[in-house]
Amino acid sequence: MKSFTRYISKNLFCFIIYIIALLFIDLLVFGLIFYNTVSEDYGKHAPSRMLEEVSEALTQDGLPDNVLETLESNHIWAMLLDENGNRIWAALTPEEIPAAYSLQDVALFSKGYLRDYPVFAWNTENGLLVLGYPKNSYRKITANYYSTRSFQLLPAYFCGTLLLDLLLLFLAYYFSKQKIIKNTGPIVAAVETLSDGTPAHLSINGELSGVAESINKTSEILSRQNDARANWISGVSHDIRTPLSMIMGYAEQLQSDTHLTDTERKMTAIIIKHSERIRNLVSDLNLASKLEYNMQPISVKQENAVAIVRQAAVDFINTDIYDKYPIEWLTDEELSACLIHADRDLLKRAISNLIQNCINHNENGCTIYVSVSIEQNNCVIRVEDNGIGASDEQIEKLNTAPHYMVCDTNTTEQRHGLGLLIVKQIVDSHNGTTYIEHSTFGGFAVKLKLPM
Repeated sequence: MKSFTRYISKNLFCFIIYIIALLFIDLLVFGLIFYNTVSEDYGKHAPSRMLEEVSEALTQDGLPDNVLETLESNHIWAMLLDENGNRIWAALTPEEIPAAYSLQDVALFSKGYLRDYPVFAWNTENGLLVLGYPKNSYRKITANYYSTRSFQLLPAYFCGTLLLDLLLLFLAYYFSKQKIIKNTGPIVAAVETLSDGTPAHLSINGELSGVAESINKTSEILSRQNDARANWISGVSHDIRTPLSMIMGYAEQLQSDTHLTDTERKMTAIIIKHSERIRNLVSDLNLASKLEYNMQPISVKQENAVAIVRQAAVDFINTDIYDKYPIEWLTDEELSACLIHADRDLLKRAISNLIQNCINHNENGCTIYVSVSIEQNNCVIRVEDNGIGASDEQIEKLNTAPHYMVCDTNTTEQRHGLGLLIVKQIVDSHNGTTYIEHSTFGGFAVKLKLPM
């Protein structure tokens, strides 16, 4: 667990470092953009530079031609005011610019604008030099000034930076997620495999090697336990068969003895009947164990489900000499074939278990209904009866319990529902689904849905 914690902490730390680096890059880009725009404000044609250049070239007669060309090329106008605020000369001034100004006017526009033109003043020996720049070219803020383009770029910068950061964060999240999934995916798959009872083995290096080692140890322990359980079931089953065969053999001999009374013959028949139940239980226990641990070989090929179900029903019809459990075939006569990929013997065993289940739980007899149909590209097999049925609570337990253990309320003995368990295991091995429900005939019903 410590290795897994270190792994998560390492990835979280890397993500935090990534965010810090991203913020640093944002500030760096902002600085570069701001520097480039501000450098224009302080370039050779910036107000401070132009004021200095023009004042140096200024005479009482005006400005040299080269300076005037520079002003004109940059859309800058200029004028020189005397100490009374009267204009001595002007160059390129718009018509709306007045020719005379009061002391108050000079104080106002020197810090701001003149007729919405950003103006900049410089005191010279010859008078007050005033340079006017195009409207909306500069934003004057008290003692400093910035180009309008600088302010226009700020929203675009923040929106662009936000979108870029979101994109980069998403990419960081995506690739981090892919890396984590790549590293933890085998671990999750191994845990899911273990939950199904199948052994798993991992070979992982790095921070998660400790977790992989723990899973491998757990898998080995479960494998040993499963093997021990399967071997125990197999051994017990083998040990039971031999004395059980002797019991059944002697019981059958006694039953055929003409010297027995009717009461003794009935008692012998009961011994044989319950011995057969033990034999079937041992057989079911072995098969359930093999199916659970994937030890039962499954030979899957294309089969006709209608033929398999019909044959299972016919086998029971031939053994019901007292007609106590009649079987009705409810399959549509037009449905002659329902092709599925299945193990014929296992599927027949599942149908036989369902029919036998109807017999076991209805000692006074019942009618058994068997049908095959096609629903949405699935082969649906139904085995139901009109017997005593089951309550809603029992149906719910049978559908949700991990194993089928039905408690008989009339006795303290547990009745093992291995028949239904084997049915579910067989259907699961064929990628099908088992539904236990109430019968439309008033009894118990089981529906098997197998892909065609």
